[in-house]
Amino acid sequence: MKALVYQGPGRKALEQRPKPEIKDPGDAIVRITKTTICGTDLHILKGDVPTCLPGRILGHEGVGVIDAVGPGVTMFKPGDRVLISCITACGTCDYCRRGMYSHCRTGGWILGNVIDGTQAEYVRIPHAATSLYPIPEGADEEALAMLSDILPTGFECGVLNGKVAPGATVAIVGSGPIGLAALLTAQFYSPAEIIMIDVDDNRLEVARRFGATRTVNSAATNAVEAVKSWTDGAGVDTVIEAVGIPATFELCQDLVAPGGTIANVGVHGHKADLHLDRLWAQNIAITTRLVDTVSTPMLLKTVQSRKLDPSVLITHRFTLDGILSAYDTFGHAADTRALKVVISP
Repeated sequence: MKALVYQGPGRKALEQRPKPEIKDPGDAIVRITKTTICGTDLHILKGDVPTCLPGRILGHEGVGVIDAVGPGVTMFKPGDRVLISCITACGTCDYCRRGMYSHCRTGGWILGNVIDGTQAEYVRIPHAATSLYPIPEGADEEALAMLSDILPTGFECGVLNGKVAPGATVAIVGSGPIGLAALLTAQFYSPAEIIMIDVDDNRLEVARRFGATRTVNSAATNAVEAVKSWTDGAGVDTVIEAVGIPATFELCQDLVAPGGTIANVGVHGHKADLHLDRLWAQNIAITTRLVDTVSTPMLLKTVQSRKLDPSVLITHRFTLDGILSAYDTFGHAADTRALKVVISP
């Protein structure tokens, strides 16, 4: 089969690989029909994720059709259409019983990280019964591919951890796909203000279309002064960091109001300063999280009921043969105006 393989920092290639086989009774083999590229894949290519070693097939998002199941899988059968969770969960270990599927003793974020992932024609999914979701009849597969990772990530790590509440003020630093996913799902809670901060005017324009009440290009305007002027000098109740570099995490510390919350979502490959010298008395909370995908069933229902339309995040489409061009397009989003790219067989 064809697969996109990580070859070390800065290097990747489309290769021929053997089709995966059932290894454990709870496995399923899924034929991929739609996959996509995540910002985390770009972090891997930069060398920010040391657990992902050269030779790994990348990708942790997608939808597909069951090709084969192990003898322990009774919930799915060949031919079933499924949504693949970016997080693999056994459902029975101590972390899974606490809803922390991302820290599953035999799973977690392993796809495209420590086992081969979804940017291929086929993928092996361990713990299939608790790591796959049936796709409703007539559902848009492209839209549901956005529920593998970015929608639950923006919602759980940003909105829920950030304690977004009715009437609250929210700032989201980073208007890429994850920041926009947080923007879309923050509106479930009717905050009074959602301020998007980025250096890309195109993405800020998209954010306004998606429901942002104000936007700031931090390359052209002092974001802290702008936000403080809109909040009577206080700052915002919730700041969501959706980039993953030291400068944006430090910006969040300047934006948060006393009693507020900084919810980190971005994947950080380098240390960032924490200014406790001025924050120690501000009654703030700082949260970190790897998505657990506990919200996926709820998000599926919101998509089915048309309360949420993840397809608005899709800007480009490619075939698997063109995945190198897809990476180039996604990696140069400022020039290509890419948000999410969809890759089909």
